[in-house]
Amino acid sequence: MAHQHNHDSHSEQLDCTVEEKKNKKSAKNSNCCSTDDDVHSDDDGHNHEHNAEGSTFKMFLPAIISFLLLLVAIAFDNYIPQDWFKGYVRLAWYIVAYLPVGIPVLKEAFESITKGDVFSEFLLMCIATLGAFAIGEYPEGVAVMLFYTIGEVFQTLAVSRAKSNIKSLLDQRPDEATILEDNVPKVVKANEVSIGAIIQLKAGEKLGLDGELLSETASFNTAALTGESKPDTKIKGETVLAGMINGTTIAQVKVTTAYNDSKLSKILEMVQNATTQKAPTELFIRKFAKIYTPIVVFLAIAICLLPYLFVDNYVFNDWLYRALVFLVISCPCALVISIPLGYFGGIGAASKNGILFKGSNFLDSIANIQNVVMDKTGTMTEGVFKVQEVVIADEFQKDEILKMVNALESQSTHPVATAIHNHVGEIDASIELKNVEEISGHGLKAEINGKELHVGNFKLMDKFRIQYDIDPNSIVYTLIAIAYDKKFVGYLTIADSIKEDAQVTIDKLKAMGVKTTMLSGDKTNVVQFVANKLGIANAFGDLLPEDKVNKVNEIKARNETVAFVGDGVNDAPVVALSTVGIAMGGLGSDATIETADVVIQDDRPSKIPMAINIGKQTRKIVWQNITLAFVVKGVVLILGAGGLATMWEAVFADVGVALLAILNAVRIQKMKF
Repeated sequence: MAHQHNHDSHSEQLDCTVEEKKNKKSAKNSNCCSTDDDVHSDDDGHNHEHNAEGSTFKMFLPAIISFLLLLVAIAFDNYIPQDWFKGYVRLAWYIVAYLPVGIPVLKEAFESITKGDVFSEFLLMCIATLGAFAIGEYPEGVAVMLFYTIGEVFQTLAVSRAKSNIKSLLDQRPDEATILEDNVPKVVKANEVSIGAIIQLKAGEKLGLDGELLSETASFNTAALTGESKPDTKIKGETVLAGMINGTTIAQVKVTTAYNDSKLSKILEMVQNATTQKAPTELFIRKFAKIYTPIVVFLAIAICLLPYLFVDNYVFNDWLYRALVFLVISCPCALVISIPLGYFGGIGAASKNGILFKGSNFLDSIANIQNVVMDKTGTMTEGVFKVQEVVIADEFQKDEILKMVNALESQSTHPVATAIHNHVGEIDASIELKNVEEISGHGLKAEINGKELHVGNFKLMDKFRIQYDIDPNSIVYTLIAIAYDKKFVGYLTIADSIKEDAQVTIDKLKAMGVKTTMLSGDKTNVVQFVANKLGIANAFGDLLPEDKVNKVNEIKARNETVAFVGDGVNDAPVVALSTVGIAMGGLGSDATIETADVVIQDDRPSKIPMAINIGKQTRKIVWQNITLAFVVKGVVLILGAGGLATMWEAVFADVGVALLAILNAVRIQKMKF
């Protein structure tokens, strides 16, 4: 039960609105993100880490104080002969030992009662521990609260450590922009840039506002924003969007949309709205407590008072003792420790394998996943362009043609040129290029050895009336056509390659009985090609962010639990909407990583079935502990009610079962997945 309470508080923190997280100053002072003690963002955008060891020590400090005082008291009671440790001195000592761990729970119980939730787990714990004091079993009263506090700290650490490995920035938009005033660059706050201003965008810099390209041409990496795997070359007058990353040349953009009205802002707003649709997952213990706690309290009252009506030699203190023993036995110490430790173990096992769970409830949720919906680019594919195939007619020498193409493409800054260079290798310095010309939207041409070389798309072939004998539409990859001396030489295919473990991922998911679906903003024929190659039954391409949301809603309407796996900003809304959102953390966008429930650090899709398996094993161990605790406690409760069990049996039913449950819980750390 301690675990559930602690999880609920973290759920509130994890469900902070996007707007709160976007405002760094607000986030710093907001309770919503108060547990991010290990990592904060300063207003200048630089992160610094707090002293993690000091923070952890502070969390354990109340338990350490209580534990030390308890050990000393037990030593005085049983092992160190003396005359002074008795009466009020002994009581005062145990009260002092109780207060560091007891005050927070007493406060929670009081607040729950004032809010109308009378029979909370906090009330039961308070009655049991105070009852132990009332019958003189001071060590038990302190120990129960001590175990509770330790369990809660473990759960807090589990969430905090997972969150500390996740990028804290949500918004893809840069805080600053460089604008031109009288042709002089000036750095200003991005939200202060007005419509009509001219932004100067350096190579590799991210655009902060939507606008119109003023430069003749510029290549943009749009994968994080649109999901499109092919780098997008824009020409003068075309629209460019916030979140796009400029290529290798300086570009100028005229702002056409206010900072808060950009396409990216709309996507982030969708993230916020989708997050509000995610219902919190309640663990079994929390639900059971609503029934268990009042029953136990009323049974204890009945054990104390009802015998007065039926027993001739009724002695109030004797029956009060039985009732309080009953309460001590029923105190959920084993559950308080073993359940959070079980989930902590699951989170730890996942972390060791490069999988970050933001909360223990997602371990439960992922164990029940029926349909894994995934993005293509950066999730099942590398997100890096490579030459896939080289097709050169037999009448030409392949190596010589590739050397000439490489030399010509060296004149371009387009990512496709980089892919060709990586494939061919070093540029042949002996090749002399003349009359190099870049034809916007088509490709490049130059003279080599007195003959024209054309390299570009098939529109370039059509423009110069070069005949070719293939159907470009029949090939799913990006095509680079080559012509030499006005003859069609062949073509290169350039594409995003499928990740090495993608096939293993799909095979394992199928073996687990999990359905698979692919959604992407990339071309439909490319998406279908990848899906067919991997054996994914359902695949859809040319999707906008809202289309992905609709597709996931369709699946959820069939009462299927959905895990969505993605890495781009456009994936963030659907990640938030799904039952379990999984982000690729290596190359993934900040928005998606922040919104996701699970983060795969190394971008390997094979970690998806591994995460599901860890969730299943964790749930199995937790339910073993729940069963163990209730069976043993049930037996001892009956004995206690009949006066056959003393406080020592109560301690065994409480602490002994807790220790057994802990040993079972740590098993998951040693499992291989």
